[in-house]
Amino acid sequence: MRNVQPAEPSRRTFLLGTLGALAAAPLLPGTAFAAPDWSVSVVDSTMARFTPATLGGWTYERGLYLYGQYLVYKRTGNARYLDYVRQWMDRHVDANGNFANRLNDLDAFRPGYLLPLLHQETGQQRYKIAADRIRDRFPSYPRTSDGGMWHATGKVGELWADGVYMAQPFIALHSQRYGQTYGFDESTRNMLTYHTRLKAPSGLLFHAYDADGSAGWAPDPHRHSAHHWARAIGWYAMAAMDILDVLPANHSRRAALLDTVRQLAVALQRFQDPASGRWFQVVDRGSTAGNWTETSASAMFTFMLSRGVEKGYLEPGFRAVAAKGYQGVLQRISLGTDGRTNLRDICVGTGPGDLNYYFTRPRSTNDLHGLGAFLIMNEQLLRTG
Repeated sequence: MRNVQPAEPSRRTFLLGTLGALAAAPLLPGTAFAAPDWSVSVVDSTMARFTPATLGGWTYERGLYLYGQYLVYKRTGNARYLDYVRQWMDRHVDANGNFANRLNDLDAFRPGYLLPLLHQETGQQRYKIAADRIRDRFPSYPRTSDGGMWHATGKVGELWADGVYMAQPFIALHSQRYGQTYGFDESTRNMLTYHTRLKAPSGLLFHAYDADGSAGWAPDPHRHSAHHWARAIGWYAMAAMDILDVLPANHSRRAALLDTVRQLAVALQRFQDPASGRWFQVVDRGSTAGNWTETSASAMFTFMLSRGVEKGYLEPGFRAVAAKGYQGVLQRISLGTDGRTNLRDICVGTGPGDLNYYFTRPRSTNDLHGLGAFLIMNEQLLRTG
């Protein structure tokens, strides 16, 4: 991804530089100052680096990041943040609600999550029309025999844990906003099917499953991949939280979905790195040479644990696990000499593979996977303390 400089310097450069100086300066006894608002700093820095026109195309990581920016807008009321999201969406959705993507992979569904939100914020019917068109793709999208949506139409029978976040929160939100029930049934069916196929005795999830076992990464007799890649699990964790937020309290699968969250929380507590508070790229192999703590997944896990405690899904003791994770992620963000934020040690996009493949994936700074996850986490922790 190429950083595109704006025509004018960011209006917050001076403020961000000041915050950086404060953060670096030693405190005198008896003095204190407010910690930086890292969400605002990340959004302002990203908006300074990219305009809505140069941020990029209709991809899941942009949908993730812009949802995080939307959350910052909801807290701060800064209309510039919402305008940026809207201007990006208007590059892809025309005045009649048309958009070019054929939705032949789950990743392509994720930006659609913004559509019901923009419809609510603006009242513009184009966003609802586009959201309805995405919703109408669900019944014809291919599935495994037990109902799991394939990761892509070209990946026959493959279920990747990544995919649940891309599509299932959208269909649940669509049903909640527009008075339907289909999305509640669809999203929970997929979440539980994926969990059944990917769960390990430890409570962690494997990265992917192949229905006929023909994929090179699926030699296991259960036809799943061999390792627990952190961000794949993080996608599942965040999807569960988003769906539970809108799922009716009396839905028949609610208890089962909550049970998957509780199993995962216990596993995350067990495998949290005691030194940093973060989680490793391959979650259960923290002592293996070459492994490293990954920022985006650590933010995702921290969000899930904090939200789970807040909503009463998890025991209060998990608050301390989330707090430790939060401090660990904050160690990965800083201000550069240009006054802009830098979030480091973010794994780039990754498919299923062997252990060495996961260990040697490039570590990026300011990758949108990490920025989006950071904003979602930070808004949760700022709100709940």
